[in-house]
Amino acid sequence: MSYPEITRRKFLQYSAFGTLASTFPGISLSEDRHINKAPDKNFKPDVELELYAKTAEVPILSGAHTHVFQYTGKLLKGPPNSIKTLPGYLGPILNFERGQKVRIFFYNTLTEPVITHWHGLHVPQKMDGHPMYEIFKGERYVYEFEIDNPAATYWYHSHTHEMTATQVYQGLAGLITVRDEAEQKLDLPADEYEIPLVIQDRRFTRGNQLHYLHGMHQRMIGFLGDTILVNGQADSTIPVKTRAYRLRLLNGSNSRIYKLGWEDGTPLTVIGTDGGLLEKPETLPYLMLAPAERAELWVDFSGRKTGSELTLKNLSYQGGGPQMGMMGGMGGMGMGRGGMGNGLPQGKSFPIVKFKITEHVSDSPQLPEKLVSMQRLSAKDLTNPEKTLPIAIGMRHMSFQLNGRTFKMDDYLDIEKIPVNTIQKIRIYHEGGMGMGQGGMGGGRGMGMMGMMRAMPHPIHLHGQQFQILSRKNSKENSAYDTVKKGFIQNGWKDTVLVMPGEDIEIIKPFQDYTGLFLYHCHNLEHEDMGMMRNFYVS
Repeated sequence: MSYPEITRRKFLQYSAFGTLASTFPGISLSEDRHINKAPDKNFKPDVELELYAKTAEVPILSGAHTHVFQYTGKLLKGPPNSIKTLPGYLGPILNFERGQKVRIFFYNTLTEPVITHWHGLHVPQKMDGHPMYEIFKGERYVYEFEIDNPAATYWYHSHTHEMTATQVYQGLAGLITVRDEAEQKLDLPADEYEIPLVIQDRRFTRGNQLHYLHGMHQRMIGFLGDTILVNGQADSTIPVKTRAYRLRLLNGSNSRIYKLGWEDGTPLTVIGTDGGLLEKPETLPYLMLAPAERAELWVDFSGRKTGSELTLKNLSYQGGGPQMGMMGGMGGMGMGRGGMGNGLPQGKSFPIVKFKITEHVSDSPQLPEKLVSMQRLSAKDLTNPEKTLPIAIGMRHMSFQLNGRTFKMDDYLDIEKIPVNTIQKIRIYHEGGMGMGQGGMGGGRGMGMMGMMRAMPHPIHLHGQQFQILSRKNSKENSAYDTVKKGFIQNGWKDTVLVMPGEDIEIIKPFQDYTGLFLYHCHNLEHEDMGMMRNFYVS
């Protein structure tokens, strides 16, 4: 695999560790770092497991196996279904129940540092996977937390500073499911009728090895591959019966934004978002799914003929940002597998996964009219209704920024200090109010590269508790925005929101229970690694 250059900080870090380790065998830098090495004797886990970050050779394409990074797990204590292994390179699915106490012994066997973030879970700072807690080869980190989230689809992935994009790209990611009593009462499709769909785009060399990207311009756009993988497999066809299914979707791509829709125009029935089930099902013509976002779909194959197929596609749209061809790069469709093109452009139409009807059955559950009760937050719930916290998306000196700053490990501004056990309103917006303009580029022809980069969409993820969307406004509605605006879910709990060019979004977010540094950042992973990340300091 080809990598961007290792930063000076990482180079010095590796060099120091290697020199100390060779001079003083057995020495560990953990003595001077903030890692959680030992379990708490007072913590009584219901589920206990080991999780390893390791290298592996796995079959993805026909022919040679692919070298990847991979999470592997071993259950030490708890229900047997707490870990479910998937084929391919993705980590095991971790299945938890609300109220369970979980202990995870995380071991790093890689030659580079790594730390794991439990994306969407409400956990203490020390358990959240902040990059300050990265561990080196041969070390372990002990995670201990109680599952305090409603039933939903969450996930876990590497969160190593300046290396998140490359490590997730190589395979360090996996799904988490949480179940609770309210969900169990609904009798939703389960077992073989509950299907995870982790959607990722990748690029491969002629020898079936993962190929990444080079150069500042490509990193600023974000990685775009030419091969779509579902659950770590290419050219996926899933056999189904003529009945209802529950699909758990995760956009696990580095930067690609999907506009999901059925090839025959059948509307999508959405039953869940990032942080839980909806109050009632929602019907959309298509679904916009940005990196890190999850959605749960109810899909009923009843009435379809045995032997027929239904394809979930990425539908065409505008407003995805500049393409490499417009920036002096490689451009176009890419060169397919084995080539070194720039991959499928954002907004290009292509198939993602096929469902083939293989068996006719007569029984199928009915879609519930009501799903779960949900507390809806509003202005009356705000701790300080007169105060709105800003998250300003900007760019200066060829660097994406949030609130005028790039990331420093323990840095925060006064506006990023938040009292614990409060509920805050947050405004997320583009500095300068850049609209999408003709073709989604924000300023039409003759626009400079800086202007085009300012017109990029950004999926903004906030660590800690889930939030709700209060309002979504676009300063310059146009034909580009018209191609995406019907695919956003405004209800439900969220931890990631896609901010399109020209959009101004207000959210309401609790900051309860835990103090410390909690990240917020762009989940275009190349942008995150370039410093588009900041801390909230909750105290």
